[in-house]
Amino acid sequence: MSSTVRPRRSVLYMPGANTRALEKARTLSADALIFDLEDAVAPDAKDAARANVVAAAKSRTYGKREIAIRCNGLTTPWGKTDVAASATSGADAVLVPKVESAADVASIVSLLDASGAPPSMAVWAMMETPRGILRAEEIAGSHKRLQLFVMGTNDLVKDMRARHTPMRLPIVTALGLGMLAARAHGLTILDGVYNDIPDAEGFREACRQGLEMGFDGKTLIHPSQIEPCNEIFAPSTAELETARRIVAAFRAAQAEGKGVVTVDGRMIENLHVEQAERALALAAAIKALQAA
Repeated sequence: MSSTVRPRRSVLYMPGANTRALEKARTLSADALIFDLEDAVAPDAKDAARANVVAAAKSRTYGKREIAIRCNGLTTPWGKTDVAASATSGADAVLVPKVESAADVASIVSLLDASGAPPSMAVWAMMETPRGILRAEEIAGSHKRLQLFVMGTNDLVKDMRARHTPMRLPIVTALGLGMLAARAHGLTILDGVYNDIPDAEGFREACRQGLEMGFDGKTLIHPSQIEPCNEIFAPSTAELETARRIVAAFRAAQAEGKGVVTVDGRMIENLHVEQAERALALAAAIKALQAA
């Protein structure tokens, strides 16, 4: 299982127009980076930003970190050129804003194929509009290139005419629908950003909430958010010890032909074993990423 688990606890947006930020990103401990050509870049800087992020991706100087490029929407003057340039940049994925249908995914895939993207290049989808959320299941199962959902909570709150609240009750339904669709089709799913950078405890609470809801990690807007995010979305020492005992007990029971497994007086089912194996695989993958 370790070969199928990739750490995506902390996924940091980096503004494509800021070459100093792209340079600094090489030293940051985020699991993955999103080189942003959309919201973080002014219209008159779009072309320069595209050249910056393509050069950065091609440099292959970010270790084993996963690199995604967030393009502009295909209906904008820059979107198709962004995707075509990203296709052969060496980036791991293209993150597409405001995906609202399977047809949107098909358009991106066709453009990637026509631009010479390798089969390994993934599509990540921003789930950030009411229409997109209502079609989440259709989108999640639309194409094998689609591997990951990013919840765009800022745009969701805006489009719903809702409010940002500590418990995020206005968007819990949207988060849940995105989660269900992602899990039904085996996709990774990342929680949205936390806007109040100085509010460190509020950010930690949002991370804990995301972990409890089942998110694989969280998108970030500032380097100060990386370490607490990594800590919260990683298995704890106690969780790993329990996971080792569960896996060892299950294997021993299998070898002895036993149908019932108990650990610490609790009956262990296949679900618990799968969760334990995933926690161990994630810990191993994190260790490998940190060693790179």
